[in-house]
Amino acid sequence: MEYAASWSAIACEVLETPYPYGAAHASKGPDDVDVTPERLHPAFHGSYDWHSSAHMQWSLVRLLTLAPDQVGPRPLELLNERLTPEAIATEAAYLRDRPSYERPYGWAWAAMLVAAGHDRWPLKPLGDVIADLVLDWLPRQAYPVRHGAHLNSAFALSLLIEAYAELGRSDVVDAVRARALDWFGRDSAYDTRFEPSGTDFLSPALSEAELMRRVLSPEQFADWLPAFLPGLGSTNHQHLLELPVTDDSGDGQLAHLSGLALSRAWQLRTLAPSLPDVADILRAGADRQIEPVLPTVTEGDFMSTHWLVSFALLAHQA
Repeated sequence: MEYAASWSAIACEVLETPYPYGAAHASKGPDDVDVTPERLHPAFHGSYDWHSSAHMQWSLVRLLTLAPDQVGPRPLELLNERLTPEAIATEAAYLRDRPSYERPYGWAWAAMLVAAGHDRWPLKPLGDVIADLVLDWLPRQAYPVRHGAHLNSAFALSLLIEAYAELGRSDVVDAVRARALDWFGRDSAYDTRFEPSGTDFLSPALSEAELMRRVLSPEQFADWLPAFLPGLGSTNHQHLLELPVTDDSGDGQLAHLSGLALSRAWQLRTLAPSLPDVADILRAGADRQIEPVLPTVTEGDFMSTHWLVSFALLAHQA
């Protein structure tokens, strides 16, 4: 794999960068104010915040799977140091005690880590807690979140389906699928003129389409997608196929737009087979958004490098 060595190196580097760290910890009292990253989150410290630490560790697991001979010894050493029974128990207890913490984005990425690494590390308690939280949350969430950042419902549900299908949790998969159909199954003629928002790292339209690709049968999706995004790849939605304006100044919010390019590329590639007449156009649009962003993945400011490898992996594996 062309980028395995450099991507694993930057993932280890950012995971071993303790500060800055955004704990997002809601203190419950005057004795609950110690937010030292390694104490608060013994598995998911470094890499700026909890969810980025989780999905950059997922990145290392994936790279170890895809290119074990290219990544060197440090990724496995780091994962063995982090993903201990004691650390995972602490993280699981933290989530159970704070049932809306990192919902749903962090949950989804942590579940992906569990699915990728459960046969090698003692991750089941974390996966079980997230499953319980998902099953409790979905019936109470009346409406989906449709913007292009962490709270986006469709992106999280896509990852949760993938993770819990791998883990054999049909109860979670069925609950997610039912909610996706309820929220998105009747959508049509989606207006993408106002994408992206200024700090998006996801396309709301493409994230929803990627979710429904997983939820519907191929025959159903072949009808749903053209109704939802009519003219994708031909007459409409052309801006989704072009590189967004990106920023690597160190502004953490503006850095999201590099992730938008990569997430669009991933989703365009997964959607392309369902639109065979324009599949090559969608793939070309994906390619145009990946190549200019790749230097930022490993050589950019920390506010970019602490998370972009994961999205680059999604884009390259699609």
